[in-house]
Amino acid sequence: MSFDEQLSISVSNVSKRYELYDRPHDRLKQFFLPRLNRMAGRQPKNFYKEFWALDDINFEIAKGESVGIIGRNGSGKSTLLQIVTGILSPTTGTAVTNGRIAALLELGSGFNPEFTGRENVYLNGALLGLSKEQIDEKFDKIASFADIGQHLEQQVKTYSSGMLVRLAFAVQVQIEPDILIVDEALAVGDALFQKRCFQRIEKLHSDGVTLLFVSHDQESVRTLTNRAILLKEGRLVKQGLSSEVVLEYRKQLHQEEALYFSSLTAEIARAGEVVSHENQPLESVHSESKEGATDHPSVSSATDLGYALKANEFGDAAAKVLLVRTLNAEGEACNVFYPGELICIEVECCSTIALTKLNVGLRIRNKEGVKIYSWGTLNQDMKKLASNPEADTFWDKSFGAGQRFRVQFTCVCRLGVNLYEIQSTISYEATPDYMNQRILHWRDEAAFFQVLVNRDENFFGGVADLEMKATSCMSNE
Repeated sequence: MSFDEQLSISVSNVSKRYELYDRPHDRLKQFFLPRLNRMAGRQPKNFYKEFWALDDINFEIAKGESVGIIGRNGSGKSTLLQIVTGILSPTTGTAVTNGRIAALLELGSGFNPEFTGRENVYLNGALLGLSKEQIDEKFDKIASFADIGQHLEQQVKTYSSGMLVRLAFAVQVQIEPDILIVDEALAVGDALFQKRCFQRIEKLHSDGVTLLFVSHDQESVRTLTNRAILLKEGRLVKQGLSSEVVLEYRKQLHQEEALYFSSLTAEIARAGEVVSHENQPLESVHSESKEGATDHPSVSSATDLGYALKANEFGDAAAKVLLVRTLNAEGEACNVFYPGELICIEVECCSTIALTKLNVGLRIRNKEGVKIYSWGTLNQDMKKLASNPEADTFWDKSFGAGQRFRVQFTCVCRLGVNLYEIQSTISYEATPDYMNQRILHWRDEAAFFQVLVNRDENFFGGVADLEMKATSCMSNE
């Protein structure tokens, strides 16, 4: 087939089928009996169930592009990566790559446990197509990046999982790849090593290496990649800008959670534990059981309440964020601030049904998509309750159906020069600890503001003003 040289990866109509057998001897039957039936002119019978891990996947990645793949466990992410890297063959379709691949999937899976770390470096390098001379040239860099000291001369079977990841990553990134494929493998490394890994990944990408990145961490996908692909049950359900795909993923998670809790409520009702909740406040529905479990809102979708969600929203709409605006210290509408000035973010909400146990929150992101800060009324309530269990909290307040209310968040601006997005949310919190949350309404791009700096009076670099002070100390010598 023809291949566009401007592409690094082309996946066309890829599907992957697995055969699932109930009993071991069914596999033996499948090997012999269908052939015998065909020889006898009879219709063959299959002794397996089909499971399609991937179903008709299509996408292309240009050279130098960074693309994320997200989806729940079992959505087909790892299977897709193994097909792209050539570890697995697709049942149908083709996956074509252009250039040398460094794949950080199951790191260390190609190591021989009886070999030392040094011996495994040479073994892995050879498997990746490097000559002994090339490995000799790169060995010091590999050893330095892995930073496992004298363990390099010990058998790999004595390594911890973190040491194994260090060595495997160090080998992979030194082969000067054209395509870098990263799975969740780095999650087992310590925080400092992960930082070094991500710095190395960003350096490779800035040098023109194509990045295919898989992670459950939505923030990493949003900041490390320009484009993303969302998989669900083996199917590609959305691809586009990373911010848009991550929002769709959050919507998907919310919908699945809503279905789960709706089915849970239905089971309780069938068991006779719930008689009727019509026209009752949500507080009365969400009573705790003896085991401490908490029932969740019975409203399962915004449609049930006659509310049409926009593209940048999701939630049950039992309560809604109507308006978000930024104000200055005088209470006037303002969207430009300087460090040291007061920022007031006002969130206007409305309860669709009778509610209590609410949390109104917000997130602030810069234009690069990095989350700068997240906070909500529940954060303040938790702080109050930590010192006084009887404290009056927003979480305790009750709101009637159709009641409008406002929450004002104020802070002194300590941010660096940038454009900032405000995401706003209102959630039901079954317990005042963020452990039992249900999103009632989430709004991306609810408002924006800009921060500028007066260079003559308060010039600094970075994402935040730490108000650093300098003092001089004169030496007596």
